Amino acid sequence: MTVEPNTGQPHRVVIIGGGFGGLYLAKALRRAPVSVALVDRRNFHLFQPLLYQVATGGLSPGEIASPLRVVLKNNRNTEVLLGEAVDLDAENRRVILRDGAISYDSLIVATGATHHYFGNDQWEAVAPGLKTIENATEIRSRLLLAFERAEREPDPAARRAWLNFVIVGGGPTGVELAGALGEIANDTLRHDFRHIDPRDAAILLVEGEPRVLPTFPPDLSNKAERQLIALGVRARTSARVTRIDADGVTVTVNGRDERIATHTVLWAAGVRASRLGKVLAERAGAQLDRAGRVVVEPDLSLPEHPDIFVIGDLSSFTHQGGKPLPGVAPVAMQQGSYVAKLILRRVAGRQKPAPFRYFNKGNLATIGRNKAVAEFGRLHISGFPAWFTWVFVHLMYLVEFDNRLLVFTEWVYNYFTRNRGARLITGGKP
Repeated sequence: MTVEPNTGQPHRVVIIGGGFGGLYLAKALRRAPVSVALVDRRNFHLFQPLLYQVATGGLSPGEIASPLRVVLKNNRNTEVLLGEAVDLDAENRRVILRDGAISYDSLIVATGATHHYFGNDQWEAVAPGLKTIENATEIRSRLLLAFERAEREPDPAARRAWLNFVIVGGGPTGVELAGALGEIANDTLRHDFRHIDPRDAAILLVEGEPRVLPTFPPDLSNKAERQLIALGVRARTSARVTRIDADGVTVTVNGRDERIATHTVLWAAGVRASRLGKVLAERAGAQLDRAGRVVVEPDLSLPEHPDIFVIGDLSSFTHQGGKPLPGVAPVAMQQGSYVAKLILRRVAGRQKPAPFRYFNKGNLATIGRNKAVAEFGRLHISGFPAWFTWVFVHLMYLVEFDNRLLVFTEWVYNYFTRNRGARLITGGKP
């Protein structure tokens, strides 16, 4: 199947998903002689790397989210549509929305991923993950409510259960949540209660691999764990969670089960591709990997449909190193920019660019105030230099200047006061 240049109406580019990949693709096509439609079921772009700060009261949701119409208001060739893609008619080049349909010449699917409980979906009710603003505000309420319940609990054993916190997954998200929770217990809430000492909180980070941050070099993993210990966080590695319920967690280590009484469990252990991966498999013959990601060609298209591209967390790109690229924002950004360049060349009738190649600018993970690790090739740094680098990079990745200014101001205030101004319990009963 070949795609001929559109000689009639402007080439119609439809982007499903307003995350990093979809947004950077749309911005890259701002001056292109094409018609762009960005479809998302939310009206905003969410800066997911800072969701954990909303979940721990450091930032408010509006500070890490930007309305898509505002971000793309200067794209005169772009329309933003609020809608949810539910099906695909690949033969007639139509995306089926829940309330209609939209035609395309080039389709880019960038709908990301969601939580993966490895066959134990019933755990989601008691161990929420962190992918949406709703997840973040729910987690924030659960964390703060745990301290409130402990304050009123006269029984020592029952109080201990409220002050036990378990985070499942020792990757960047789990480490960031654990570190932030350690700061809340040791600094933010230190003088707020009369009957409990928040510093008595026990924070356990459970990781199935032999070390935390398993995708980082071993030396940085070790430094990250030491920084977590300084915040009162204990890491349990080579461990598997085998049961979660409203009263606790069962962790298996070396064949032995350990029961931990807790009412607060957070899930950061895995993700699975969005359900549109299955739609592409059924309607366009796409192949899926074990995580449900769509296996793509070197140019990020589908083998039998060069007019359909899959980018970001939904994409399984194994043509560089043999393993899928990590599900991080820079991958999606670079893939979005690449597909924009490919579409421009295709519309102009020019030869397509060389296959996509991801340029890894480095890996960062923050643990807390002045605590972080960073990998830039052979250069490994930790502590304040890594933390300052993390702050700068994340400020620059925020898509609006207003958000950058608000977040910077909040961080400066938090840094000097050790206070978290968004400690609100919402949506639940006391």
